[in-house]
Amino acid sequence: MLRLPETLLHSTATACLTDMLRGLRAEPATSVTVDASALVRFDSTALAVLLELRRVALVTGKALVLQALPTRLLDLARLYGVDGVLAGQGAGAPVK
Repeated sequence: MLRLPETLLHSTATACLTDMLRGLRAEPATSVTVDASALVRFDSTALAVLLELRRVALVTGKALVLQALPTRLLDLARLYGVDGVLAGQGAGAPVK
């Protein structure tokens, strides 16, 4: 299971994405869960990180399961028009 940090801002996104991609690629399972329960402080960069994780997961033939997405993050996704990609993900459904 991959875990998002408590803070995910523009200034920390590159390091976070690098770590998350490393974990995604190392995961032998075809379904990889990303736990966002610790995520408290974030900006729209968090969406970019999740969308890139999704893209890489698809390329590598894996399903990405997002767990415990904060309501504010889902609101941002709606604002930016990417809510369809993350829709239903708070409950732990796979991202397709």
